[in-house]
Amino acid sequence: MSVDLAVDFCGFHLENPFILAPSPSTDQLDLLIKAFEAGWAGAVLKTVTVDSSIVSRVFPLVMRVEHVMGFMGIQNIDLVSEHSVEEIEQHVRFLKKRFPNKAVIPSIIATNKDDWQMLAERMVEAGADLLECSISFPHGAEWGLCSPIQEPGGTEEITRWVKEVTGKVPVVIKLSAQDSDIIATATAAERSGAEGVCALNTLKSITGVNLDTLIPYPNVAGLSTYGGLSGPALKPIALRCTAEIAQKLNLDIAGSGGITTWQDGAEFLLLGASSLQLCTAVLRFGVGIIRELSTGLQGWMEEKGFQNLKDVIGRSLPYLVGHSQLPRGIQLVSQIQPAACDGCGTCYTVCRTGGHAAIHWRDGLPQVMVSQCTGCGLCQAMCPQQAIFLARLMGERAVLTG
Repeated sequence: MSVDLAVDFCGFHLENPFILAPSPSTDQLDLLIKAFEAGWAGAVLKTVTVDSSIVSRVFPLVMRVEHVMGFMGIQNIDLVSEHSVEEIEQHVRFLKKRFPNKAVIPSIIATNKDDWQMLAERMVEAGADLLECSISFPHGAEWGLCSPIQEPGGTEEITRWVKEVTGKVPVVIKLSAQDSDIIATATAAERSGAEGVCALNTLKSITGVNLDTLIPYPNVAGLSTYGGLSGPALKPIALRCTAEIAQKLNLDIAGSGGITTWQDGAEFLLLGASSLQLCTAVLRFGVGIIRELSTGLQGWMEEKGFQNLKDVIGRSLPYLVGHSQLPRGIQLVSQIQPAACDGCGTCYTVCRTGGHAAIHWRDGLPQVMVSQCTGCGLCQAMCPQQAIFLARLMGERAVLTG
């Protein structure tokens, strides 16, 4: 069966749903050329403002965020592109001439109506296929480029300003992970004419603190600051925002935040995204990751019998309901697979600190006492070997629930 990965996003036909998110990777023309040749369907250029010289960069720009379980993401204190508006215009023109079927998406940010409209007009004139508006940054607001918190009123006003001058070029509003009511803000964007939203921007964060110097990371000549968290740690929040918007609004959604594998991308599509923006994964593994993303997604779709992305997008939304609508009265119990268990004892500990003391030791391995187990799932969630599954109790027999 032939599987079609093509999709329409805000009226633009993408050969596949994978787009480069604004980052250092999209601020270099040679890397953009390499990415398009590798198979990426489009790119959002690193955000440009009227006068990039007003922001003085500091180094290091990026810190790794890690925990005992491994890589969680990166925190960056980078801001806008160092390129001038004229240089970004040149990039857009060059890319559209060489790659007419790729989506070239400038990202803009400004402080007032005149500047928002000037940037929008110039990018449209240069040949932009879509325009992304970055209304808030999680860090660096003191430079006067943006509000640290995105809210509906400002979003609606800025979207209207931009839509007044973009003509038929679709406008995508990038949403903030710190928004207290992301649906209200997305609704404001839709009301003022935006064709799509990007869910979502990085999350204001602190990487950690050096316990020897006592200085938070990153250390910039003895001082530090807040940054924007991206990568796998952001994925659950981004998935939630994508699903909520898809359930309540009629906007095209660019899923963004923690997409590393084709499986991540499939999850965003199933929850309503129609394009996928990647940043941290590209920085880690290079633009060549597109081959694995595309072939993996295609293979899964073939296995599931999906012919195109229309069969996938939003497919999982009907399963999301309010907490009060969840089924009650179903008895689950934990089942431990001896072949996968290494006897680490994590399940035993968690069952006694947060469960119902249903796990006991027998012959050096944990055993579940079915009569004491409530099926809370703590042991399954904490098991490092993924040796535990939950089964539905049918009489005295446990049946795997999936």
